[in-house]
Amino acid sequence: MDTRRLLRTSAIALGTAGLLVSGCSSGSSTTRASAAGASAAPEDLRPYYAQKLSWRECGVEGFQCATMKAPLDYANPEEGDIELAVSRKKATGPGKRIGSLLVNPGGPGGSAIDYLQGYAGIGYPAPVRARYDMVAIDPRGVARSEPVECLTGKEMDAYTQVDQTPDDDAEVGELSAAFEKFADGCEKRSPRILPHVSTVETARDMDVLRSLLGDEKLHYVGASYGTFLGATYADLFPDRTGRLVLDGAMDPSLPAIDINRDQTAGFEAAFQSFAADCVKEEDCPLGTTTTQAAGTALKKLFTDLDAKPIPTGESRKLTESLATTGVIAAMYDEAAWPQLREALAGAESGDGSGLLALADSYYERDPNGSYANLMFANAAVNCLDLPPAFDSPAAVHKAVPGFEKASPVFGRGFAWAALNCGYWPADPTGTPHRTEAKGAAPIVVVGTTRDPATPYKWAESLADQLASGTLLTYEGDGHTAYGRGSDCIDTAINTYLLEGTPPTDGKKCS
Repeated sequence: MDTRRLLRTSAIALGTAGLLVSGCSSGSSTTRASAAGASAAPEDLRPYYAQKLSWRECGVEGFQCATMKAPLDYANPEEGDIELAVSRKKATGPGKRIGSLLVNPGGPGGSAIDYLQGYAGIGYPAPVRARYDMVAIDPRGVARSEPVECLTGKEMDAYTQVDQTPDDDAEVGELSAAFEKFADGCEKRSPRILPHVSTVETARDMDVLRSLLGDEKLHYVGASYGTFLGATYADLFPDRTGRLVLDGAMDPSLPAIDINRDQTAGFEAAFQSFAADCVKEEDCPLGTTTTQAAGTALKKLFTDLDAKPIPTGESRKLTESLATTGVIAAMYDEAAWPQLREALAGAESGDGSGLLALADSYYERDPNGSYANLMFANAAVNCLDLPPAFDSPAAVHKAVPGFEKASPVFGRGFAWAALNCGYWPADPTGTPHRTEAKGAAPIVVVGTTRDPATPYKWAESLADQLASGTLLTYEGDGHTAYGRGSDCIDTAINTYLLEGTPPTDGKKCS
């Protein structure tokens, strides 16, 4: 089942980038803090800003690793530290080094270090990598940075198969019990860190890292949820904000229910694009007539799987919930549409392996049955950042019609998935708010017109809220735009990162 507000870059796209896990070994160099560091920090935080990064060689060629400390609780630094993992690839030249460029792939819960070592550090445009040290920090609670843990692999398998479109009170009870078990598991396995993985705290960690890297300003590229993290940083530290690219933007002013409903509509729009492409093909498993008929066919497949899951070639069967997740996974990137067509055709003929593979990529499940901590960290961050969309099954029942209007295909499931934070053991610390970052340098906000996970209107809103926001539009499909094939988008962002000149506000690319 989907966790509320999983605003992430595509698991498929990241998978093909070849994510590598680093093991840090002994090594050599140190980095000194910038002038805008210990002396400018509050007295109780100066030890953190004054620490030195000791860089070591990693198990991935060309990359270095380090560990930094941050206060577990910024309001009470005396309560202890948290250790955060950092990685970098030094600027290759030619050209004068600009500084460090932090990257974050989204989630929340995505490993920034995996993204750096598997894609950004080797796949970003060569002129950008030539003049920036490419840097990533796994956010607190994520991957190598004291990860939030909640369920075992077997427990997670069971959780992902629970019916997310309950038909009666018994099924509502089963879904509620699954959310409660998930939340209880997080509290049991991660009690120390669970209340301290908010976006605000991670943004403050980024400022400590900026100083430790020796940079006066933070330069940053954030995708999906990473845009919320970047915008939060700019709002907290506008005078330390350098060149920020926020690609696939979130809207910080929205309450959780609106975010979930808007995202539901976004996935419906993405499915309509997929369906319009599919019905042109003679072998489209959803028919060859209209997108409406394709939607009806997909809903029938989901209904049939709800009644009778199908084999996948392994012990797990393809349930309605796993099939829905598999379809959703392919909506992030139009390059996955052929794979989705094949998977749907297989399901129609009784073979659920294709859709299961897509669902597993979404959940970051390994073939051995273990899961990355993406889904655990995702819930932990989301449930702290905003009050829950729903606090009871009764509230979901009331909201279902609005969600089904937003998406006849996905609406009901998305509404029920948004109940998970209603059972969360840590109280939310954030609220919806406008993010203006007054005094910050120009910030580039990128929106894709048919983005399923972060609807385009969110980019419009964020660019309007930010005092120095500039909107760059990609007219197309998929989640995020930079590095996805548009020379127009890439040139505009590269020029901004290398020269500091943002694109004209409202510039459109296709």
